[in-house]
Amino acid sequence: MHQNENLAEAGGETRRNFIKKAATATAAVAGTTLIKTPVYGQNQAPSTGVIGANSKIVVGFVGVGGMGYTHVRNMKNSAKENNLGFGGVSDTYKKRMADAAKHLALDEGSTFTDYRRLLEKKDIDAVVVATVDHWHAPVSIDALNAGKHVYVQKPMTRHLEEAFVLHDTVKKTGKILQVGSQGCSDGKYHKVAEQVKAGKVGKLVWGEGCYCRNAEPNGEWNYPIPAASAEEIDWDAWLGPAKKGDPALTGVPDKSDWKKCLEHFARWRRYHAYCSGLLGDLVPHRLHPMMLATGNPEFPVRVTSIGTRRVSTNRDVPDTVQVVAEFPSGFTLFVVSTTVNERGIVDTIRGSKGSLIFGGISSHRVEFVPERWASDEFDPETFDNITPGEDNTIHEKNWFDSIRANKQPNGNIDLATRVQTVISLAEMADRLGLTLFFDEKTRKITTADGKVVEPINYGTLKSGPPAWEKA
Repeated sequence: MHQNENLAEAGGETRRNFIKKAATATAAVAGTTLIKTPVYGQNQAPSTGVIGANSKIVVGFVGVGGMGYTHVRNMKNSAKENNLGFGGVSDTYKKRMADAAKHLALDEGSTFTDYRRLLEKKDIDAVVVATVDHWHAPVSIDALNAGKHVYVQKPMTRHLEEAFVLHDTVKKTGKILQVGSQGCSDGKYHKVAEQVKAGKVGKLVWGEGCYCRNAEPNGEWNYPIPAASAEEIDWDAWLGPAKKGDPALTGVPDKSDWKKCLEHFARWRRYHAYCSGLLGDLVPHRLHPMMLATGNPEFPVRVTSIGTRRVSTNRDVPDTVQVVAEFPSGFTLFVVSTTVNERGIVDTIRGSKGSLIFGGISSHRVEFVPERWASDEFDPETFDNITPGEDNTIHEKNWFDSIRANKQPNGNIDLATRVQTVISLAEMADRLGLTLFFDEKTRKITTADGKVVEPINYGTLKSGPPAWEKA
């Protein structure tokens, strides 16, 4: 007979009941303490020009392609609910810009091929940045410095140095920045974080997550190529920071080959000149909420990654990637993404006392499974029908609510900077064939023997690729 069963028969109480009572008593004491735990992500300058709870938020849009136009539609549909107005649209493709302006009932005076003209409008309070990835940082930084709140699509930046410039600009201006990884507003990840912080799983050991789908037989990111002239698309403005000089080295086409320019314009996610492929597109959708779910997102200390092209070879980015990141606490996270096979793995966070299993995008359940040795302390538990689910409109609303409350949103700058560090180091690790180490205090990236990979000036944005990419 089990020792705890003997105790129960003798009129004593089981170890499990004793621990539960002790935990309840501890929680009661903690609930009455006058010392408040600092809230993650709140250490920033106070916002100036705070918008009142009942004030209208006027939104401008920079980049109104696929995802950008989705935000246009969403916000137009929720304008009454969220008390929104619309102040302008900017895009380097005139037809796309005109379509978005028409949908928002804006006149030609509110459309701008140069986004900086839009930022000059004093009536605009907040800006949605849904450009090609290499424009995310410059537009977001300019918008913040112009006094606008920012919703920027993932990945937050193209390169790592930009992430820290953007981070410091958010802190300096006190404006609210939300990164468009809508899983951060999915309730199940917050439930997981709650359970982790309550000590349910013990010390975090490792986690796994995935974003897998199959775009074959046509392949991922093979979007329709517009029949547009060089007068309709400002190719030089679209390239911007991606102007790298030698086309033979970078693959960036010249306007003399307009057909190829159009192909790059429409299918830019296939090329490293403009993005990091899956690492910037699908991986952030899992990495942001998975790191949020740990309850205390950290900067990585070590990252490695493998990217392969086994099926979709008409690109220079991988069609399958695997990322492993180690954090200062000892927790490791494995994330895999592919566009050529839809069979994924179950999103899970494992700890020394138990595991939290919480599925993927369509899941509304969190399941806690204790380890055998901890089964006297914890019962298995399932949380069903967790809301809200993963939804762009919910994530947008969280941004508006956060602006009005002057609080940090779910996809806040502190979380996003840590996530971008993993993403950027993963790209570097894969393309350089290295395992990379990161020092949060010095922001240096080194190899195992201490060699600095990228000497970066984090105070300014540079045009063109970082030094490691040129090597």
